[in-house]
Amino acid sequence: MSAICVSGRGKRTESGGEDFVVCNPTKQSCVSPSGSSDQRRLDYEREDYLNDVSIILPVYNAARWLDECLQSVLEQDFQGSMELLVFNDASKDDSMNIIRKWRTKLEDRSIHVVIDGHESSHPKGVGFAKNRAVEQSSGRFLCFLDADDAMMPQRVRLQYEAALVHTNCIIGCQVMREPEGSTERYTRWINGLTQEQLVTQGVPEDLLFFYENLRKGGGMFRVDHCLLLYRYHSEAATHAVLEETIWKNRVRFLEERVLSLWPSFTIWNAGKQGRKLYRSLSSKNQKKVVSFCDVDRSKITKGFYTYQESKDKPKPKIPIYHFTEAKPPFIICVKLDLTGGGFEENLSSLKLKEGVDYYHFS
Repeated sequence: MSAICVSGRGKRTESGGEDFVVCNPTKQSCVSPSGSSDQRRLDYEREDYLNDVSIILPVYNAARWLDECLQSVLEQDFQGSMELLVFNDASKDDSMNIIRKWRTKLEDRSIHVVIDGHESSHPKGVGFAKNRAVEQSSGRFLCFLDADDAMMPQRVRLQYEAALVHTNCIIGCQVMREPEGSTERYTRWINGLTQEQLVTQGVPEDLLFFYENLRKGGGMFRVDHCLLLYRYHSEAATHAVLEETIWKNRVRFLEERVLSLWPSFTIWNAGKQGRKLYRSLSSKNQKKVVSFCDVDRSKITKGFYTYQESKDKPKPKIPIYHFTEAKPPFIICVKLDLTGGGFEENLSSLKLKEGVDYYHFS
């Protein structure tokens, strides 16, 4: 999902992949989402920005995609002022020659280009590259763009307009995938989330950035147009982040934002994912799990799950119920759109409210 937020001064993005337009944290006139509405309004009226939008482009061995990416920058229909901040993260291919070739074209269209980077033997990561580019930016908003992606011509304009209205939000958009049909279920899911589900279900690749925005009182808003061509390939930054690292950060945030408010809860899924979540929880939150629930008769007939790794004696045994007999609230560890609508129908039959009676964690 592509996006816009208001973040505190000095805020950095720590992981990479998805694209954002954010209130520039390097400028003193940017306030945190927790700032008062009056203060936020006054700060937005300041005019000490040199540009309306700074496009942040980290680059590592992206020669095969850069022409299309930079062409999409050139074709933006945004009428405000833009600059492009490129940070080369030790590319070994022809990336920088391509960028220098495009510099004149972009600057002829009044898009100022700043190029920086390093030539060490190893890249330092997309988060590092983004942060270095942000430090040199002068725009009121930041627009994150990956070198292997391409923007639709109206992307910056529509997200900028939304940011002016939703001043404490990350502003997202719908995306299209290339190759067409790759990660079809995932793309259908992220494009179909409601505005409320952007917070309760959204799992962006810039995960730490997203969580920090929520901690500071920020929100999410999506422009419901496909504004980004989002490529899926084996060299994408997505694959550079260890799955277990993402899992641990998600669990910690779940404990902080949700489980800290619940005295007890049920894990919906007595299978592999549900048990993994239970084992990943802190001891305090494990004790809050009153049951697992499922539809699998063999699991329900077994009666309970024994936490064999526990040092407690006797080892904890958590009962397993049919979902109709379990008590909310639920943490749901069932992947959506995989059961022909069966799971979604079961959940709907309970007439629960997402974000209150249940949260998805799948």
